Amino acid sequence: MKLYRVYFASAILILASLACQAVTGGSENTPTAPPANDNTNPDVLQPTPANSNDSDTESVVSTDFPMTSDAYNVTEAGGSLIFYTKLSLEDTMNFYRDEYTSKGYTEREILTVVSDGTFSMVFDGDPSGQAVVIQSVDLGDGSRTISIRLEEV
Repeated sequence: MKLYRVYFASAILILASLACQAVTGGSENTPTAPPANDNTNPDVLQPTPANSNDSDTESVVSTDFPMTSDAYNVTEAGGSLIFYTKLSLEDTMNFYRDEYTSKGYTEREILTVVSDGTFSMVFDGDPSGQAVVIQSVDLGDGSRTISIRLEEV
């Protein structure tokens, strides 16, 4: 009886597979390679390469969020500012505490989390009524990412 169930289940799976293949048109639609892009100016912005910050090349992004003086590989997308810095976790947190408290913002200390080289901070006081959320992750190579955004918290 158990062997009958195995054969029956296999037959059902094979029939379902054949039915799906018939609905989608079988294997006649072989995938083709995407067309070559002859456009030398891509439609999307490419991130700037990480560098040692010793060169004169700088990323220019217009934002209301404060950035550390050594910020590089700066990207703004969907209202979020993302960049890299060489500052330590403590120095980065102190930088944002100083920046936002000097502007009259209040840190929601209950939402401040520090764990294994990462942190998350939330500040209230933005004119939009939303909270400023700052998050950071240590990349393990002496640098860290910083992400800043406005969010309903």
